[in-house]
Amino acid sequence: MNPTPELFPKDIHNETLLANVHPRDWENPDPAARYDLVVLGGGTAGLVSAAGAAGLGARVALVERHFLGGDCLNFGCVPSKAILRSAAVLAEIRQASRFGVRASSDPEIDFESVMSRMREIRARISPTDSAPRFRDELGVDVFLGTGRFSNARSLAVADDTLHFRKAVIATGARPILPGIPGLAEAAPLTNETIFSLTELPRRIAILGGGPIGCELAQAFARFGSETHLIEQSSQFLEREDAEAAKTLEESLRSDGVAIWQESQMTRVEKKNDERHIRLEKSGETFDLTVDAILVAAGRAPNVENLGLEDAGVEYSRHGVTVDDRLRTTNRRIFAAGDVCMEQKFTHAADFAARTVIQNALFFGRKKLSALTIPWCTYTDPEIAHVGLSESEARTKGIAIDSFTRSFAEVDRALTDGEESGFVKIHVAKGGDRIVGAVIVARHAGDLIGEISLAMAAGAGLARLANVIHPYPTRAEAIRQCGDAYNRTRLTPRTKRLFERFFGIFR
Repeated sequence: MNPTPELFPKDIHNETLLANVHPRDWENPDPAARYDLVVLGGGTAGLVSAAGAAGLGARVALVERHFLGGDCLNFGCVPSKAILRSAAVLAEIRQASRFGVRASSDPEIDFESVMSRMREIRARISPTDSAPRFRDELGVDVFLGTGRFSNARSLAVADDTLHFRKAVIATGARPILPGIPGLAEAAPLTNETIFSLTELPRRIAILGGGPIGCELAQAFARFGSETHLIEQSSQFLEREDAEAAKTLEESLRSDGVAIWQESQMTRVEKKNDERHIRLEKSGETFDLTVDAILVAAGRAPNVENLGLEDAGVEYSRHGVTVDDRLRTTNRRIFAAGDVCMEQKFTHAADFAARTVIQNALFFGRKKLSALTIPWCTYTDPEIAHVGLSESEARTKGIAIDSFTRSFAEVDRALTDGEESGFVKIHVAKGGDRIVGAVIVARHAGDLIGEISLAMAAGAGLARLANVIHPYPTRAEAIRQCGDAYNRTRLTPRTKRLFERFFGIFR
């Protein structure tokens, strides 16, 4: 078995986490003669595949070389949301006077305590993904070590060979470093290392304006770091609605983030504890000096050294090749999660794994493309999205009508002082079939579920106008978009007919 990986700093919280996700004294079991399912990778897709199959009575082996729980628990969703919450509290205190509350306008940040709280929460959540739970409660054979396919029907881990009827590749993805001269030598941070910080960088540059970059840029700026966010395109979150991205940009600027869009980092030089960055923007050259660099500019699927060639599984730099049923070129082997999917979200990996269980073990024909998958960027305000954006609809030649409700027109948003943002719902032109939506608001990720449910159930926007929401809530904005759609059905001709009808009774 591989040496136990390390977690830093070595405090009680990380020791608790490690005892769950990669116990130092773990002994791999004696393998069964044959498994119904062997799962390679212990992130979300792998854990859901293993737990679901075992719960249905299948004999399952789970192989993980690093930490069970994958990025989400250890280096992604959980730790990032914990520190975002601390940053939000700071912002609330600084804005308290808006609500008639006297508080310090310059509260003190205890960064060490912020990170300690994050590690404590991560440790508290970790038993759900732990090796002991999967072994003792779920009946899964957990093997810690590097797994590699030996052939089309078996996989080797440590000194054992696991024979399988079906297998799932769920090895996830990892951060990548762009080939910028001097960047690697400057010891940049990634999502796998930034949550090990115990001291707040005085100055930080964040390369990449995707979800990770935007979320952490806002957090570090609120903590008091001089924060530079560098993005080579003209828009942050380039897959998002342009109006939503613009609202986020304004929010980031108001939090003190220095915005560098359409900018290229061309060189980095480390001198003592400083990093000197050369930027090019619109033909001009700029120099930045920072204490830390966070790279959040892309991820690469973990396909190397898995023996995929020996297993007859095709792959590329984009990941394992799968069909719409998540089956690889080896009909016995499936894949799920970041190693093969364009949508690299925890919840997408979760439901892809459920698809794999049905298709691999029960000869199902469930399709990945049939899933309605929303997503959310957890900035302040949040940006939640489901289905098509306006630009995607144009690209695909789909004619749409859009209905928008600004939170400046929603009573609850006004009382909370959170009128920035909107709900925008797209329907196929000429009808009320919802094809996409975006919500920009605090807690937008909680609100988008109603629209996702409507899309999955085939309920049109007119139906949402009939959903009764408590007053006052932000969710009323969704109903109000439905009201706006219904008003378009009241044509001048229809109105004249109603006027004649009412005239009969006067």
